[in-house]
Amino acid sequence: MPLTPAAERELLTSLLKQVSRSFYLTLRTLPRAIRRQIGLAYLLARTTDTIADTEIIPVAQRLEALQRLRERILGTSNNALGFGELAKQQGLPAERVLLERVEESLKLLTTLPEQDVKLIREVLETITSGQELDLRRFDGASEKNIIALKNDSELDDYTYRVAGCVGLFWTNICRAHLFPDAQFHDETKWHHEALCFGKGLQLVNILRDAPKDLRHGRCYLPLDQLSKAGLSPADLLKPENEQRLRPVYNSYLDRAHAYLSAGWNYTNTIPRDQMRLRLACAWPVLIGLKTIKRLRTEPAFDPVKRVKASRAEVRGILLRSVLLYPFPRTWQRLGLHI
Repeated sequence: MPLTPAAERELLTSLLKQVSRSFYLTLRTLPRAIRRQIGLAYLLARTTDTIADTEIIPVAQRLEALQRLRERILGTSNNALGFGELAKQQGLPAERVLLERVEESLKLLTTLPEQDVKLIREVLETITSGQELDLRRFDGASEKNIIALKNDSELDDYTYRVAGCVGLFWTNICRAHLFPDAQFHDETKWHHEALCFGKGLQLVNILRDAPKDLRHGRCYLPLDQLSKAGLSPADLLKPENEQRLRPVYNSYLDRAHAYLSAGWNYTNTIPRDQMRLRLACAWPVLIGLKTIKRLRTEPAFDPVKRVKASRAEVRGILLRSVLLYPFPRTWQRLGLHI
């Protein structure tokens, strides 16, 4: 039995708003032609993420639940999921509802055009592979047993799986529905910038959330780079080691900045008549750049204070981007003045 229009609206508006936090504004700004597809892809990705993050459940059970959901998303299984017990373990009511209504989300997926379903399945298969890899990698990790990524290759692979692939999915959906006949000077470069865009946003999250992750035993700063600075992952828990860590940490801030600069180029390559899409891309880039600026000057490993752009700064970014849009050269310079 298909979802009622009311049930679909509830999934893609009120529930989506509760679980997507700041990203909801970006989603609601998207052109209507792609809002449903991207909204549903995000909802399913948040469902897999909720399963992966339910730490009260043993890793083996989470991996099994993720595998069952992945099979349903890919259409290789019709077995009922029955995530009721998993839902009861959620501290946030919205995440509990997300798991309780997963069958409705999956039913909605089957109503989309075949090509959209294919793209959503591809990106979610990649995302869940990253989540599963993370669960296996950090199984047994704790504040007293910190596990670190080995090298930059592992970091690059992880950021691609959970975010870089999203940039490519976003690009393909937009291309198909909004400007299928547009000509680009270098479309290969544009796709590469899409990948960098997603990886940059994820790298900013990693750098901002490092103190919290360390206290859960996860270190995304590669072990080989820490070793060059004479540091171990456990040393990052000590505030007095911040100055020794700074050269390594700043090098990853530089990398995140380069990725987001590519994301800004990506945004400005989108046909100019696609104002809503450009704004939806511009906001996370500009907020990410502002966050990087703060991370350069504020204590990076403060266990209490989470570094992020303030609400006033975010409102200023949104307002300036809208007001300056009619002035192409000034608007393009927004990304240079954060």
